[in-house]
Amino acid sequence: MALTNNDIFKKLRVALKLRDDDIVKILELVDFRITKSELGAFFRNEDHPKYKNCGDQILRNFLNGLVIHLRGPMPKKGEKPKSTPSTSKRKERK
Repeated sequence: MALTNNDIFKKLRVALKLRDDDIVKILELVDFRITKSELGAFFRNEDHPKYKNCGDQILRNFLNGLVIHLRGPMPKKGEKPKSTPSTSKRKERK
């Protein structure tokens, strides 16, 4: 049985411990508006009357927003990226 977009969305929500409010804010980072009730339809059981299939566009926007949420926005062209904790704490060789 193949995973659907709904399954992937549910698994990411659980793995990252995201609430509906968090997901709405993540989607807003990529200018994608969705209500909590619309979002809830994706997380229902398939046999529920208000279940909705999660389309590719919604999952793609969520993943793009998640990147921004976790890493921060991409620097504009010509700007130097801000240092990340992993690059700023490199040990110098003696």
